Amino acid sequence: MSIWSRISEAVSALASGESLATVFDRLRAPPERSVAFAIAVIALSAKMAKADGLVTRSEVTAFRDVFHIAPEDEAGAARVFNLARQDVAGFEDYARRIKAMFGEDTGTLCDLMEGLFHIAIADGNYHPAEDAFLSKVAEIFDLGDTRFRSLRARYVHDAEPDPYTVLGVDPGTPIGEIRKVWRGLVRDSHPDRMVARGLPEEAVKMSEKRLVAINRAWEEISDRHAA
Repeated sequence: MSIWSRISEAVSALASGESLATVFDRLRAPPERSVAFAIAVIALSAKMAKADGLVTRSEVTAFRDVFHIAPEDEAGAARVFNLARQDVAGFEDYARRIKAMFGEDTGTLCDLMEGLFHIAIADGNYHPAEDAFLSKVAEIFDLGDTRFRSLRARYVHDAEPDPYTVLGVDPGTPIGEIRKVWRGLVRDSHPDRMVARGLPEEAVKMSEKRLVAINRAWEEISDRHAA
């Protein structure tokens, strides 16, 4: 059974009136956590799309960047989107349930936030309502302001990204400590680690953009200290 078939079954259960808690409780353990992650992205993306009032083709394409959809799964994927759009539950309910599922696993929660940022900026317009939406989700996920600003800086280039913000460190941090943070971020972005956190293998490609931003920030900081 493909991941989209399992996702469709889970979202159908929600649409038929089964509680969010019951559905997510069935998806706590691997490998079903990958299904939970996908549903989280689908549901929160649908809610985020409502924040700026429309769903664009580029946002749909961006979702396809996160989840590769095989031709035979097109119908199932479309059904998932339709069910998610019809669901009337507030995004806060989804976010809180997702937080309860992944608990202190902030790595997976950050992975999910990166998927949402990727979709939010796909149309070239990062709307203030989307920023407010993502800020609230990050608050519910208990990621903290520093981590949220770090994620935002990697994706939303409304200004030249500050390399310290991208790495989530203070400018006064010793270069040796910054190097440790950089190495940790690179290590956590390894595909094997991301799959172990419960991401569908298709979503691991998000790490490519993350690594570009992380390495660019480190290079800029190290160049400043070498000057």
